[in-house]
Amino acid sequence: MGDPADLEREVGLARLFELHYSSMLRLAVLLGADDPENVVAEAYYQIYRKWRRLRDSKAAEAYLRSTVCNLTRMRIRHLQVARRHAENPPGPQDETVASAESTALLRDDQRVLIDALQQLPARQREALVLRHWLGLKESEIAAAMGISCGSVKTHTARGIAALTQVMEARR
Repeated sequence: MGDPADLEREVGLARLFELHYSSMLRLAVLLGADDPENVVAEAYYQIYRKWRRLRDSKAAEAYLRSTVCNLTRMRIRHLQVARRHAENPPGPQDETVASAESTALLRDDQRVLIDALQQLPARQREALVLRHWLGLKESEIAAAMGISCGSVKTHTARGIAALTQVMEARR
């Protein structure tokens, strides 16, 4: 018979996956991940490795959400650096092609808003997505982003103002 802690981890992760995979995938897409499926898979792998160190298994969702945010942010930074060092940087005519999963997750009426969101600075985009798509409280957003509640308010307010400008300019 296996270790009870291993069984608890397997059951807990299976439940976490069942309940939150699609919302974590949607979060990665909305934050601008170029490969959201891999970002979410890596987040689940990280929580799998650290499961025994979680103080409370109920905190697993928040840890997972925070990990998706951090991994997406790191991936975007990595791509920015890689593009700067590429021999032939992409021109304005080159467009990033969204994965089929990303496209399927977005309804047609959201595409304009998503395009506008992608124009915002990363922190503003994160704050808006966590607040308005996931409905998180300021304290939960602060924990997910690793910033203070005051910074969450600042990023959210600036993000709304910038998003309003971008959307009005499209009219």
